[in-house]
Amino acid sequence: MTRKKVTLSSLIRKNKEELMRDRGQLEVIEKRIDDKHTTSKKVVQRV
Repeated sequence: MTRKKVTLSSLIRKNKEELMRDRGQLEVIEKRIDDKHTTSKKVVQRV
């Protein structure tokens, strides 16, 4: 029982870490998309 509890808590901690990492990656991707939009707007304005 105690071993199961330990594995569960460690799994939860692992999942939380993965969630935080995924969230960070998502923010980076969103930033890149925003950059692409701004550059495309600049190109349109230039033309």
